[in-house]
Amino acid sequence: MKAYLAVLAKSFSAIGLLVGILFFAASLTPSLMPRSYLVQGALSGFCAALGYGVGVACVWLWRYLEIPVPRARVQRAANWIAIIVCIGTAGVFLWKAAGWQNTVRGLMGLGPVESVEPIELAIIALVIFLVMIMLARLFRQTFRLFSRWLNRLVPRRISNLVGGVLAIILFWSVAQGILFKGVLRMVDTSFRELDARIDDGSAPPADPNKPGGPGSLLDWQNLGRQGRAFIATGPTGAEIGSFFNAKALDPVRVYVGLNAAETVDERARLALEELKRDGGFERSTLLVIVPTGTGWVDPEGIDTVEFLHHGDIASVAMQYSYLSSWLSLLVEPGYGAEAGQALFREVYRYWTTLPRDHRPKLYLYGLSLGAMNSELSAHLYDIIGDPFQGALWSGPPFQSRIWNSVTADRNPGSPAWLPRFRDGSVIRFTNQDNALNIPDAVWGPLRIVYLQYASDPVTFFDFHALYREPAWMQNPRGPDVSPSLRWIPGVTMLQLLFDMAIATTSPMGYGHVYAPEHYIDGWIAVTDPQGVTPEDLARLKTFFIKRSRSADNPPASD
Repeated sequence: MKAYLAVLAKSFSAIGLLVGILFFAASLTPSLMPRSYLVQGALSGFCAALGYGVGVACVWLWRYLEIPVPRARVQRAANWIAIIVCIGTAGVFLWKAAGWQNTVRGLMGLGPVESVEPIELAIIALVIFLVMIMLARLFRQTFRLFSRWLNRLVPRRISNLVGGVLAIILFWSVAQGILFKGVLRMVDTSFRELDARIDDGSAPPADPNKPGGPGSLLDWQNLGRQGRAFIATGPTGAEIGSFFNAKALDPVRVYVGLNAAETVDERARLALEELKRDGGFERSTLLVIVPTGTGWVDPEGIDTVEFLHHGDIASVAMQYSYLSSWLSLLVEPGYGAEAGQALFREVYRYWTTLPRDHRPKLYLYGLSLGAMNSELSAHLYDIIGDPFQGALWSGPPFQSRIWNSVTADRNPGSPAWLPRFRDGSVIRFTNQDNALNIPDAVWGPLRIVYLQYASDPVTFFDFHALYREPAWMQNPRGPDVSPSLRWIPGVTMLQLLFDMAIATTSPMGYGHVYAPEHYIDGWIAVTDPQGVTPEDLARLKTFFIKRSRSADNPPASD
């Protein structure tokens, strides 16, 4: 065993280990989200493996270019100096790590941590590092196998090139086709079947005007857990009327689960017919909602607009997945676009047949992956002759098409985390501080608002951070981004990737957890509700702040 461990230790590159230690140290610097020692350990392990690969690649390139190697005595001295410097750097960074994390936690109103648990962190990082090195060596062996086999037929350099390409294709195909899409689809299907069998104890509504109730076109059980929660919760007309001391209606909510019909078009038609049956088109305002990846509809987003319109509002949503948004976003970003398009198409076609002065105002809404798929649901050329009235998209993912285009084409001088686009008549951005009242800007007939936080990694993740600094990191920075955050090639991208996975663990009003008071500002700008005074708005924000921060109503995850 000792002999095996000695051989294993000698198989590592000294330069690779030194660079890996530097990357490990760099991974301890802050990013957008506060990290526990478990998350930090996993991140540091991946970063160390990346650094090791960079060091090995540099050694290979040095030798390939036939650059002279220093004498043995000089090399040994240089190695000892490098070891001392790298280990010292890692020690200093571990010592400062808690302070760096506290700069992020302080911005989000979290209490400070005294330690990052360095021993536990290092053990986790070491395990992840060794696993990644084993996978890298498996890739190397696969490459050599292909290369040796091809070398019988073609010259060595060509066999090396083709062998490397074949190894990359093989590993990528396995990861993409089997581990990612195959496993995720299997999990998605399994959860779909499981969801159909789960009885969460909620009884079907007795109201015949609600989905799943008497005479409904939708079976209560087939709505799924997220659909049943969406229909069963939310404010009633009596609650809204009591708040405003005025008459209010029960909001109309329609939700179609994945198990309601076989195809996406059939589910969309069911949604339309149920919306018509429940009187959705008789309300003054109609929302077409694309849920998050799990099928969840953020209550902070929908409850607030129902209050603002005194219950005179209908909303319709259709489920397309059970997977978390960030996971679907990374491996299958087009997931859900078909469902969003089908639902909007059915609702919009019927809506355009109604008299313009006797139909509801039509709006779109989506959070996270729902925002991206809501963007994709309506094409400009299809609606330009009779456009809907607006959209509120919160936490738009970094791959959102319209968001990307508008952010890239923002007015000079406006930051990437809060852009201003042209004259502000069509699209505006906002965050924790209401930035929608732009001087001299006048809304046009179509209003689109993006609600986004500078600390949201789902929105601001960037693959290009591998080799260049993201625009949102430049000064001035967002109010919830640590001033200690620094761009580090390679490391920053991995930090943001891990941030995205834990984006919903932040306090409400930061990261990927959107607060009701910020939704209220967005809905005011988009839907322009009538009869709501500034005093009403202040009371409404206070009401929702207390409700959302209460211990028995924690924010849900998408």
